[in-house]
Amino acid sequence: MEKFKRTLEQSKRFLVVIGVLWVFLAIVLVSPIAYSIKEATNSQGIFNLSIFIEKIVPAITSFSTIGKMFTSEYFGTFASCLINYTILFIICSIIGFVKSKPKGKYHDMEHGSSDWSEHGEQYRILSKNKGIILAEDNYLPVDKRGNINTLIVGRFRFW
Repeated sequence: MEKFKRTLEQSKRFLVVIGVLWVFLAIVLVSPIAYSIKEATNSQGIFNLSIFIEKIVPAITSFSTIGKMFTSEYFGTFASCLINYTILFIICSIIGFVKSKPKGKYHDMEHGSSDWSEHGEQYRILSKNKGIILAEDNYLPVDKRGNINTLIVGRFRFW
């Protein structure tokens, strides 16, 4: 549940993008497809693929089909296409959302951070002000007496 909450917090801006993309594709693709399906289907309910292909390209390039979708002749076809499109879009969005969730407890945590310590316990060994930089606000003091052996765990990447 924690992973889901963190993923949702990190994905708020992407949810807005997904909503805008849904509206855009509904206008640009779903209404021309519904128009072409209705035009390619004759009165007996037989679908003609060649008429569909002939009608789809001009319908996509012309935005006049969105106005026709709210007439009684086209609304049923448009509603069923919109429902099918919405279901497919939600499934694809959920798959993308699941794939983007954090892989582990320490996902996106800064390497070299002092998040492992609590209540400033790292400052018994380290300095907050000066010395050799280990991480943000964590310095290895150069003037400390005693054992200052420090193990630094992490990776160094370059390419």
